[in-house]
Amino acid sequence: MSAGHPVRVIVVDDHAVMRAGVVALLAADPGIAIVGEAEHGRAALALIERLDPDVALIDLRTPVLDGVATTAQVVARHPRTRVLILTTYDTDADIERGVEAGAIGYLLKDTTREQLADAIRAAARGETVLAPRVAEKLIARMRRPAHPALTPRELDVLTAVADGLTNAEIGARLVIAEATVKTHLLRLFAKLDVNDRTHAVVVAMERGLLRRG
Repeated sequence: MSAGHPVRVIVVDDHAVMRAGVVALLAADPGIAIVGEAEHGRAALALIERLDPDVALIDLRTPVLDGVATTAQVVARHPRTRVLILTTYDTDADIERGVEAGAIGYLLKDTTREQLADAIRAAARGETVLAPRVAEKLIARMRRPAHPALTPRELDVLTAVADGLTNAEIGARLVIAEATVKTHLLRLFAKLDVNDRTHAVVVAMERGLLRRG
């Protein structure tokens, strides 16, 4: 980005209405130029290869190649282009995945036009930009003691729970006794600090231990 020139941006989101909304939000800003749009990660990488934008606004959940994988590839192959995640997802696991992939910023879709425009300009300058709620979550996560890790077998049991299986069905799937299933459940409940199967699955998804279907 040269001084006096607008920040060149591409918008990556699989929802056409959302893309159009972002473009409309930024259209009135003379310091920002939307130079391309893509509905998934692979299309975004092709656009970046061709257009060399300053900033890529990327949704976390896109088909073909998701936002995290796309971000990692942009950082590796086109380091001049800064990636700003713009998404509705704000769980600890989602935020961590986006930041670890190399995104320079993480914004939520309730961001105002002014906040979005300022964030794009800051990203183009190489400055980290985080939505306040995201920053709070990251700080809280850093301050928390590390969670005890689940064993591979406990993860197997938890995955089966997420699939809706009963204790007997879990035992049959994993070829273990039902009493052993109950023991694994009690241990993983303690590690996740929950009291029932439903909350175990919810907490595990928030921590990134289970992938959403």
